[in-house]
Amino acid sequence: MFAAERRQLILEMVRANGAVSLRELARVVQTSEVTVRRDVRALEAEGLLDRRHGGAVLPGGFTRESGFPQKSHLATAEKTAIADLAAGLVEEGEAIVVGAGTTTQELARRLARVPGLTVVTNSLLVAQALAHANRVEVVMTGGTLRGSNYALVGSGAEQSLQGLRVSRAFLSGSGLTAERGLSTSNMLSASVDRALVQAAAEVVVLADHTKLGTDTMFQTVPTDVITRLVTDEPPLHDDRAATELQALADQGVQITVAGASGGDAVPPGRPPRRDVPLPGQRAGVARHPGGQLRSAAAVLGAEQAPQDRARVADLRRR
Repeated sequence: MFAAERRQLILEMVRANGAVSLRELARVVQTSEVTVRRDVRALEAEGLLDRRHGGAVLPGGFTRESGFPQKSHLATAEKTAIADLAAGLVEEGEAIVVGAGTTTQELARRLARVPGLTVVTNSLLVAQALAHANRVEVVMTGGTLRGSNYALVGSGAEQSLQGLRVSRAFLSGSGLTAERGLSTSNMLSASVDRALVQAAAEVVVLADHTKLGTDTMFQTVPTDVITRLVTDEPPLHDDRAATELQALADQGVQITVAGASGGDAVPPGRPPRRDVPLPGQRAGVARHPGGQLRSAAAVLGAEQAPQDRARVADLRRR
């Protein structure tokens, strides 16, 4: 395939889906990710698309947000691996909140097998995934339906979360950086996500590698409030994503990396995990079993970290 043909096909894929990962582009045009990256750079120079870490999106800067149909076709294998791993964090009889998003929808499908679980959500898609789970109670917020992502937003959603207290919040978003934390392109969605965070003792962010290093308009969860990040293995050449992971680890975020291929066979109920070396990893960061990366300070204070984080979170809420 000639370069002009490749670039035309890449542009058509991005226009059809809103955002596409480099892996998917390389697979479709049947060439290397290095070549695809060169094509994407050339198309960006012409103003036809914007580059993102690990992918390409339609031009639109901080304010543009892809709809659900577009998001559902982006990094599907990575989202499945992340959801498999995140589901292993949830225990029988736990009460949690799950935000809106395609990755959290994948998580919800797996939570249907956890007995005695209570899930509070503002997402119609999450609720639908759990609708026929006999031993899972689903509690939905009020609010106004936002059709682009099938989520309930607005003052009704936020007020229904007041006074709520659960063990964990599972959230996704449009971008994640060590500097600002999790962010999204929509103000109403960001406001509800902040209310979900206020209800939880711990915050778990689910974000595939294409969101690492991407910064969007409205901050939802500051980095110092994120307890854990569950992500997928960045491509070997994606130094910027690896650098972002390192920076998040340096700030005390527990990082768990899931292999997009699913890894080796594992016993039922145990998610696959893969240890991924980060380019330029600093000596101050230690790797823990299960793919977690933590700073040296976090390792030394491992026994106290959960209690200290909870106290800090409570003080912040006051």
